[in-house]
Amino acid sequence: MSLAKSDPYLRRYSLGERLNHWLVAISFVLLVLSGLPFFHPFFWSLTGLFGGPTMTRILHPWIGLFMVLMFAIMAVRFFKESLLRRHDIQWLKQIDDVLANRDEKLPPVGKNNAGQKLVYWIMLGCIVLLLATGVLIWQPLVGEAMPITLRRLASMGHAYLALLAIITLIIHIYSGIWVRGSFQAMVRGRVSKAWARHHHDLWYEEEMEKERRHREISRRHDHSGQEAP
Repeated sequence: MSLAKSDPYLRRYSLGERLNHWLVAISFVLLVLSGLPFFHPFFWSLTGLFGGPTMTRILHPWIGLFMVLMFAIMAVRFFKESLLRRHDIQWLKQIDDVLANRDEKLPPVGKNNAGQKLVYWIMLGCIVLLLATGVLIWQPLVGEAMPITLRRLASMGHAYLALLAIITLIIHIYSGIWVRGSFQAMVRGRVSKAWARHHHDLWYEEEMEKERRHREISRRHDHSGQEAP
């Protein structure tokens, strides 16, 4: 019980959540590398990473299906904490304070701030639509059975959606590096209580309340054990 009291860290992500996140991240990078050669000839040399153009074209949709599966699991895990609340709207209205690091002026923040929640919803929308457009142009399994006009529209939509997803990911990575301690949280799974209180004060208070309840239950259990004949 004394160790729990003195522990200066809070668990932010479980091992399963971290593995899930990194599998999504790695598969997304592989998708970008295998998809860019078919977006513009400038990137054609990237097909060498996957064994040539033919193999790249074969692997790309299967990597995509794997990422969709991993993202679906992650989306379910993080759905509740990604719902926008009233304080998130205020946080977005004060984006100038966010960018200027005027944290003392910002409204309370839960486990995820409004920026992280927007990344969640943008990526969710992109991936659902990327799956739909990707299936329509998947040759030879589906694409050849689709009208040429539909395939062209799907191909264009797929490219623009991929671009939006890439930009969103770049912003997500930059934010993780910019806010010191965020990247470490997804690697080690824990953050200091001081970091949590500073960046995610509502979540910090929730975790502290859980600790207080746990200590109270442990104290009562120990007390009842001592009184037992």
